[in-house]
Amino acid sequence: MKMRTLVISAIAISLSPLQITLAASDAENYCRQRYLNPQLEQSSPTRLSLKSRPSPQAEMTLQMAPAATPPAPRMAAKPAMPSRGAVMGDADAMAPPPPPPSMNRDDYPESDPNPIKRTAEHPVSTFSADVDTASYAVVRRHLQQMERLPPADAVRPEELINAFDYDYPAPDALGDAFKPAVALFPTPWNPDHQLLRIGIQAYEVSEAERPPANLVFLLDVSGSMTAMDKLPLAKTAICMLTHELKSDDRIAMVVYAGAAGVVLEPTPAKEKSKILDAMDKLQAGGATAGGQGIELAYGLAEAHFQKNAANRIILATDGDFNVGIANPRHLTDYVARKRDTGIFLTVLGFGMGNYQDDTMQALAQNGNGVAAYIDGMEEIHRVLVRGLTASIITVAKDVKFQIEFNPARIAEYRLIGYETRMLKREDFDNDRVDAGDVGSGHQVTALYELAMTGGDGLAMQPLRYANRETAPADPKDELAFLRIRFKAPDGDTSQLIERPILPSDSLEKLSEAPEDARFATAVAWFAQALKNDPRVESDWRAIADLANGALGEDPWFERAEFVELVRDAARIDGRQ
Repeated sequence: MKMRTLVISAIAISLSPLQITLAASDAENYCRQRYLNPQLEQSSPTRLSLKSRPSPQAEMTLQMAPAATPPAPRMAAKPAMPSRGAVMGDADAMAPPPPPPSMNRDDYPESDPNPIKRTAEHPVSTFSADVDTASYAVVRRHLQQMERLPPADAVRPEELINAFDYDYPAPDALGDAFKPAVALFPTPWNPDHQLLRIGIQAYEVSEAERPPANLVFLLDVSGSMTAMDKLPLAKTAICMLTHELKSDDRIAMVVYAGAAGVVLEPTPAKEKSKILDAMDKLQAGGATAGGQGIELAYGLAEAHFQKNAANRIILATDGDFNVGIANPRHLTDYVARKRDTGIFLTVLGFGMGNYQDDTMQALAQNGNGVAAYIDGMEEIHRVLVRGLTASIITVAKDVKFQIEFNPARIAEYRLIGYETRMLKREDFDNDRVDAGDVGSGHQVTALYELAMTGGDGLAMQPLRYANRETAPADPKDELAFLRIRFKAPDGDTSQLIERPILPSDSLEKLSEAPEDARFATAVAWFAQALKNDPRVESDWRAIADLANGALGEDPWFERAEFVELVRDAARIDGRQ
């Protein structure tokens, strides 16, 4: 196990607080101790004031002063894979098992896998981009901590696929068009079919380019948030995010339980003690006036809106709204009407046993936002530390994909995942239709399973009375035609990207496919197996072998962790 090294670079003996320079990763230790560690007593002499850090090797300053409140109990669970800035064991402690199944009121959007489409009848496929990763963390928690396979509806294949980083060509500047990466190769679970991989990479805003962040934290402090994996973990996440912000970023805080209220007016991020002291006073209890809290958060964000800043609400909740605007449809209508204000929404889900994933997804999708599920320290790092800029800076709005397949070359197709993101064909060219938003550096990956014309493995027989005259396949014929639309973050008119998909994009063997494509294929196979898709076999060993052969550099051990999840699924499935 790799251990952190504590280096004291300067000690000043005076009446002023003792200044000690530490590795920036100790922000995690501090936040954990403040909100999760039962061993830290009220008289503990630690209080942090952190510098902004551009990299894991940057430094922070620790001031010695009395802590304001005793911390909450520590969570204990199976450790996650190690990552840079986090070690195995304590540093990756996660939540305890949720309530027994009889008490479980988790709710997930119902969705069946996308059907197979005959190209001659339905040549066009249209869907919205999705960069959410909540489903991957939910799946991980079920496998690692709950020791059971996740509910099928909790598995959204596109969110598992897009939880990982891929090496796609990026735009040269903010506002430039995407550069789609396309590959076609054999399908591992069906040798008669081909897989079409389409990937895009958003422009990554550098730390120097990043505009000021103007954030309103909206915290659910209702009685359903009492558990250690809910409000205490949410406080830890916000503490760590606060330490990543620049001094000129601003933070406000709204809470809701039986009623809603402002507990912190917009405050410069450099005033960390003031921000954390306000959060220390929060305790869970009461009903859940989530709708009222959302209204108050938007009102505060609008009153303190900053032009040329990243104006965003960050909601931390288990999604259980039962007071005020409680109907999910009414909530989504409200946030949808707020899209034009220029205020974006991030939804962070916490806890199990009462997790309302359906509401969380609806809010994120309708509020120009993204959704993530926080199951422990590793996901805090992924979403709010390493992924801070992507989480708060939107670089492309209303991103839509449309693929027209050539029936002379492709007989059948199906899109893997994106069931809750499907659009009508006419929605693609309508700039008034909302679609997914993409943050700085985000990637979007989509996979289609294809049955080629004249090949084996067709799922449907040709219609008896259909026109059987089909243009002969020519090696020079296009296989399909890809269109992508997107808007600038502050724009109302979309840009169009077009690219033919050609035989030259095809590869004869899966082993010839790019490493990223092979890994994404393994994740897609895994997700479909967990979803009990009848078109794939749950061959856990083959999935693990495919992923293990495409780990790449994997600096945060995320792909290695995925291989362990596949093995966990195999073990659990074997005893059921």
